[in-house]
Amino acid sequence: MAQTAPPPPGTEHDWTTVAADRIESVVTTVRDKTTVPVQKVAAAIVYGLVAGLLGVTALVLLVVALFRLHVYLPFHPEGRRVWISYAGMGAIFVALGGFLWRKRTAQPRE
Repeated sequence: MAQTAPPPPGTEHDWTTVAADRIESVVTTVRDKTTVPVQKVAAAIVYGLVAGLLGVTALVLLVVALFRLHVYLPFHPEGRRVWISYAGMGAIFVALGGFLWRKRTAQPRE
């Protein structure tokens, strides 16, 4: 039986590699045109909702603070009695938050 010489290097075409590369190229193109834009839109919606909720909360707190500001001024009769208890509660919450912040651990990423 006559043996044929192998083709010179760089001239052989492995059809399995070509087919796998073509499939990967098609899948990547389809993903880039469908999934990526949908993810961007979903992220924009989520961030927009969070920002909106935080904005509404900040606005409500600002309005309440403006209407209650006179109570916290030192020359108001009620203000002299109330501000120490509020300052104490604030200090407790700040200390608790600082303690919890120090105890936090990073979650492993997948």
